[in-house]
Order: sequence, then C-alpha cells, then structure tokens
Amino acid sequence: MSIELIQSAPDFLALKEDWNRLLLSSASRVPFLRHEYLSSWWNTLGGGEWNQGTLAILADRDADGSLTAIAPLFLNGERLMFLGSFEISDYLDFIASQDKLNSFITALFTYLQDEKFPTWKALDLYNLREDSPSLPFLEERASQAGYQVKQEVISPAPYLQLPGSWEDYLGTLKNRYRREIEKKITKAENYFLPVSWYIVKEEDSLTDELDAFLKLMANHPQKEIFLTEKMVEQMKISAREAFREGWLQLAFLLVGDIKAAGYLNFDFNDQIWVYNSGIDPLFENISPGWVLLGKIINWAIDHGRAGLDFMRGDESYKYQFGGIEKNILRLEILK
Repeated sequence: MSIELIQSAPDFLALKEDWNRLLLSSASRVPFLRHEYLSSWWNTLGGGEWNQGTLAILADRDADGSLTAIAPLFLNGERLMFLGSFEISDYLDFIASQDKLNSFITALFTYLQDEKFPTWKALDLYNLREDSPSLPFLEERASQAGYQVKQEVISPAPYLQLPGSWEDYLGTLKNRYRREIEKKITKAENYFLPVSWYIVKEEDSLTDELDAFLKLMANHPQKEIFLTEKMVEQMKISAREAFREGWLQLAFLLVGDIKAAGYLNFDFNDQIWVYNSGIDPLFENISPGWVLLGKIINWAIDHGRAGLDFMRGDESYKYQFGGIEKNILRLEILK
C-alpha cells in the first residue's frame, strides 16, 4: 500500500470525483462521508464547532493510481479525529471496500507510528455505527500496537426497515401507535384548511426554502440556540451542495399556503436519512410533524427505498413510528 498524507485544501478538493466514486463501493456508505459534505464542513469547521484544525487525510492508491481507501481525518491539537466530528455529522467512518479495510487499517497504524507523521496522542473517532466494519480491525490493530482502547455509546440511532406498501408498514406498528398515526393524518385531511405537502425540486427557490426551513427549526428553543450565524452558514452550504448532487430531500407540509412543518433529509444509498425538522406551533393541534413524517415514509415506500434512518437521538416519535434501536459509538485510541 502507498499511503499519501493530504494536508492542503486544494489537494482535498481535487479528490472529489475519485472520493465519491470510492464511497459507492465502501463498506460504510453514509451521506456524511460524501466529499461535498465534508469539504463544506471543513470550510466552516463544523459551523464553528472547532476553532482550529489541520487536515490530515490519509489516502491509499493502488499501482495504477486508483484511490482504494481514505481515512478522512484532521488534527485538533494532538487528537486525530474524523472530519465531520462530531455534533452535526451523525455517522462517520473510514472509506474503503470490505476487502480492503483490514489491510488499510493495518497500514494506517504503521503510517501513524512513523516519526514523519505529525505528533498525535489520541485517535478519537466519534460517530461510528455499532455495526461499523472498521471497529474490530481498529480495536485489534490498536491493541497490537500497545495502545489503550476505550469505547462508549454516544447515542441511540433508531432505524426503520421499510416494507413494500404503506398498509404493510402500518401493520408492523404497535396497535396504539398505528391508531395514533392514522388518527393524526385523518385529522389533518379533514382540517378546515387544505393540507398538502411537497418536496423542493427547483434550485431557483432553494435559498428561500432553506430560509423558511431554518425559521421553522428556530421555533424550538434548543434549536434556536444551536442555529448560530456560523451554523446557519454551514447548514445552507451543505444543503445546497447536497441538492446539486441530487441527494437532498427538503419537504414541507402546507396548511393553506403556510408552511406548518419541514423536514430536511438526505435521500442517499437507497434510503432516507432524517436529519432535521421544524414546525410552526400555530398548527400544533394537527400534529404537522407527525403528518409530514407519515407522508415522507409513504413516499419512501412508494419510491422503493429500503429504509429510513432516524439517526442520532432517542426522541419518542422515532420508536412510535417503528424505529429499531441501534447505537452510535465513540472509539478512543490513546498512545
């Protein structure tokens, strides 16, 4: 293996085409590993989450120059971390096919021990999924190198496997939750104002639609605090990039002509990734968030998506809609 250290933004940007092509065959295929997402994250250092950092991307190429594996890392002080760490990127990992992963991680640890590599004291890997194929290789190689390994659960991340029809989906739910969803949807359909929904399709309207969505988000006190100027910039940049590359799903529920709820999701790798949401409290009586989520699930089933990932967080609605709990981990490897 021939590992290359990438530390400049231009060299990082130049990898886009090869990077995204490799991700298609990676053992871990999540939207937060797309090049346009991580490059926009780096431009704002996670919407201001970090004050500083140095790129430390490690890329491997085969004999003919084809990219075969990537460790998308940056150095924060003396801690090596995934690009995207950690607040706004629900899942992170290495990028390599299953058959290359073990040899790449083995070579990676050899490279990290080279005196030419920048000084580091910890490999601090946030937001690995509990079923990440990287985990056993990382733990084994770290132990062989004599490093201390710590693992902790950060958060649950419920996942919903989708059946072939809306009726089949409802049949998988507990009776009380099925009745609740049907009741809320029926109530919205019988509201005295027309209730409809749509997915944003036109780039010309995207700026206004994103502003409207962020306004809905800010109706929640905690999200209002979260939406700093830097974070708003980050969210807009990453959403625009996802739209241009065809994997943004920005959906709204309308009551009359007023946006009552919005979901910003990713439509990637044959599933929907539920990223953020907001509602107008004026319409709380018709549960616009529930109604819109039901519409999105129905759409996903009709369009052949295999699953819906609720991602990080243990909010009760995720389980009421049928989510099965999985966990996100932090793996800390200390010299």
